[in-house]
This record gives sequence, C-alpha cells and structure tokens, in this order.
Amino acid sequence: MNKKMVALLVCLSARAVFAADNVETASHHTPAAGGPITVAAYYYACTHPDPRWDKNKYPGYTEWDEIKAAKPRFSGHVQPKPPLWGYQNEAKPEVMAQKIDAAADHGVNAFIFDWYYYNDGPYLEAALDEGFLHATNNARVKFALMWANHDWYDIQGYNPTNHIKLLYPGKVTPATWDKICDLVIAKYFKHPSYWRVDGKPYFSIYEMSRFLDSFGSIETARAALDKFRDKVHAAGFPGLHVNAIVWGQPNLPGGKTPPGWPKLCRDLPLDSLTSYTWVHHGALNGQTFPVSDYVWGRQKYLSFWARAVTNYFIPYFPNAMINWDNSPRAAANADWSHAGAYVVNPVVTGNTPAAFQQSLEIIKQRLLAAPTQPKIITINAWNEWPEGSCLEPETIHGMGYLQAVKAVFGGAK
Repeated sequence: MNKKMVALLVCLSARAVFAADNVETASHHTPAAGGPITVAAYYYACTHPDPRWDKNKYPGYTEWDEIKAAKPRFSGHVQPKPPLWGYQNEAKPEVMAQKIDAAADHGVNAFIFDWYYYNDGPYLEAALDEGFLHATNNARVKFALMWANHDWYDIQGYNPTNHIKLLYPGKVTPATWDKICDLVIAKYFKHPSYWRVDGKPYFSIYEMSRFLDSFGSIETARAALDKFRDKVHAAGFPGLHVNAIVWGQPNLPGGKTPPGWPKLCRDLPLDSLTSYTWVHHGALNGQTFPVSDYVWGRQKYLSFWARAVTNYFIPYFPNAMINWDNSPRAAANADWSHAGAYVVNPVVTGNTPAAFQQSLEIIKQRLLAAPTQPKIITINAWNEWPEGSCLEPETIHGMGYLQAVKAVFGGAK
C-alpha cells in the first residue's frame, strides 16, 4: 500500500467519526498533536471587589450579590444555588490555592482567564494577579488569557424592559493594543505556569468583530497581530498561538461575529478556533421556554462541531458546556412569561453530572479518532456563577461535575 493510499484511509477514518450528525464532511489539514488531552476551563473572575464595581454598582459589590439574591422564576426552577465552599474572595491566594488543587486533582490542566482590558485599563484582574499568581501551588495548573474584548454593558440586575447602558466599549485604540501586547508578554507569558501550545503562548480573542473594529480593516488587524508575534519572538518564544472564539449567536448585548470566518482564518492568520459556550451555537430552545433540554442543546453543538471540521482549515478545539441559567442577572421584577433580551433566557434542564460526563466522553472519543486534531478541549466553565455553568462545586451536585471530568480524563497522578 503506497503512502497516498494510507493517507486517504486515515482521512476517511476521521470523516466517519463526524458523519454521525448527518453533516457532510471532508478532510482538512491540522498540525499533529500528540500526548494526552489537555482540559482547559474558562475562568470568569467576578467574585472579588473591583474599583469599577464600586463605581458602577456600590462599594463592595461582586456578582456573589446576584447569586445570593437569585430566586426561582417559574415552577420547578432551582434558585439560589450557593457555592459549596462559601462566598469566597477569589483574589486571595489561599482561596485560589483551593481551586487550583481541586482542578488539578480532577483533571483540569489549565484555567483560561476571561481577561479584560479596555482603553482606560484593566478590569477584574485581581483574581489572576493577586490570587492565582500568588498562590503557592500555581505550578499545578497552567493559565492562559482570553482577551474578553466585548462591550461591557450594565447587565447585572438588568430588566429587559429598560434601556441598557454601555459602560466600556470593546473597541480599543492601536495604542491600547500595543500596551496589551507589552503587558501580557512581560507579566504573563514569561510566567512558568503560562500555558503554551507547541511552545507558543496561547492567547485567545473573544470577539473578533470588535478586534477588527479596533483597526478598521483586516489588513491593519493582521499587521497588529504580526507586530504582536514579532514582540513574542523577540521575547525569546518560538512564536505566538493566536486563538479566536467562533460563534454565531451572541449571548451578550452588542455582540456580533464577522462574516467569512474561513477566509478570516487565513487572512489574519489565526492558529486555532474554539467556542466559549454551546449557547453561541443555538443550544437554547426558544420553543420550550422557560426551559431548554441539555441533550437537545448538545446535539445542536455537536452538529456545529461536525461542520467546523470542514469549514475551517485550522484546528477547532471542541467545547463542553455544563449548564446555562443566567437568571441571577435579571432584575427581581423581570417578566418571565416570555423570553427577554440577554437575561430572560430558557434555563437548561437535564444537565446532571452524568449528562455532562456523557458529553465529555463523546468529545474524547471524537478527539482520539481524529489523528491530526490537537488534543485540546475547553470547558464552560470553572466558575460562570451568574450564568450557572460551574465546575466549581455547589450545594446541589457537590463535586459531581469535577468528578465527571476526572472519570473521563483522569486526575493528578
């Protein structure tokens, strides 16, 4: 059997795995990736004090306040959902150390921090800067940045009948972008626990539309990324791994996604794509409001993933969602007789630890069956408390979701 025939059989084997969703597939080229599967969980830093919280809400506010005040919105709706470890301040190193140990022990290899930096500076950075970076055990888990460059609206306590206020635009100036590049290289990339893919620091961009808006064209956006890559090379790294979050349906006000993703992947160019939540891919069933079935949403996402295999010539890292219930962010008097913008969404049901474990098993099987696909999975999320999607233990399921990760991927040896 010649080499061309062997290569053809390998591609056909990978195609067969994705055909289960009845989506036509074709082979594509991705860099080889060996070794175990890397499990990276998004970390949303919202449970520590911040000067912006103090200014826009009231002194001492954190999103724990929304979690504590959450209430059932319809018959059978379970709220509030208190954290098993209590309402901790994540900016304290000893608090973050507990999270790191639990993550490592249950098979989570990296935290991808939702990292905010606007034209007037950073936001919610203390969980990383004061908590993680000063935790004595931070060598046990890698960390990386997802620049959450979306428009920040005053969504906490929002009523869809009211005007929603834009607080911080996601669009930045080229000068701010230069500050971001220099900062992340010096402060984060050089840290021994920073996550690298093939030796290259992983840097993810949440909203590509806002990134393009910041530079005015694809050409100038590429020049900005090229300059970033040059700086990373000059700092002694073999390169920069630029990831982008791809999605079609926004879950935040002002969110949008650029058209022509396949061409964009080439033009910038990008190194990989992934997702933040299944909600971005139609996983909420508006026809069954106020609830939406977890397995139904999973099938929607798996169909998207199957299409992603052929739509993009660069690697796409699959995503696993635990839950969706952002009702804690809705105003106490919000109307729940029908869906409303941003905060009055269908609430996912059937998202048990067992159902989540099944999702992980499906994803693992597909990854292992695709020989050229890098072995990376992202999870939403470690602690998206205001959106209900948490690996971090809560009082209803305890450590169940973490135990699901360990059952599928194994914990620390």
